[in-house]
Amino acid sequence: MKRFNTIAIALSIVLAALLLGRAYTYKYRAQETVVVTGLAEREFTSDLIVWRGWITAEAQEAAEGYKQIEQSKEKVLRFITSHGIEADSVVFMFVNVNKEYEGIYSSNGNYMGQQFKGYSLRQSFTVESTNVDAVEAISREISSLIAQGVSLESWQPEYYYTRLDDVKHDLIERATADARGRAEKIAAASGARLGKVSEARMGVFQITGANTNDEFTAGGSFNTSSRHKKARITMKLEYRVK
Repeated sequence: MKRFNTIAIALSIVLAALLLGRAYTYKYRAQETVVVTGLAEREFTSDLIVWRGWITAEAQEAAEGYKQIEQSKEKVLRFITSHGIEADSVVFMFVNVNKEYEGIYSSNGNYMGQQFKGYSLRQSFTVESTNVDAVEAISREISSLIAQGVSLESWQPEYYYTRLDDVKHDLIERATADARGRAEKIAAASGARLGKVSEARMGVFQITGANTNDEFTAGGSFNTSSRHKKARITMKLEYRVK
């Protein structure tokens, strides 16, 4: 029995030594890596512009309001095409019609109900074109439409880039190369050599306006207000070292 206990204790010691050895080896190997982050940026100019606006009208009769909207629509379309934009680049949405009421109050200020005031109509439109200069000019010159009796409001133009995937692929390649260059310098300074990549993780794709103070966001910023933009991406790589 004593001999059996002695053997059991010896086996326990050997097993514990093996486990500790493996744990040490794993820890040592886990430390045989270098983690670096590469960065790449690129400026580019938008090649697609989207401009949105809406025509409005007010009338006592809905039919009269529709007539005003139609007249304004023709003037807007004529104005846009006169700047070299194709008519099929302009999309007019359906006309929204609302009944308007105003409150009735007594001489002492008591509310007595409401009465029908008339109809308000609204039709939105969108201009989408690769002729960025022309649409920019149109958006700045809408006062000439207002002078023609068109009741018109609009948003600032939005700017996009149709080859954004090419930009993204280029940035990933350059950020990866930048990360590798950093890792090689670290390895050389410590007397080691780089091995294979053990893990790669891409950062958030950020698009900001060039020469602006746009902030980066956790989900990725996507600037549409600036014609000239800057794209940025990071690549986090972990290399084994020898």
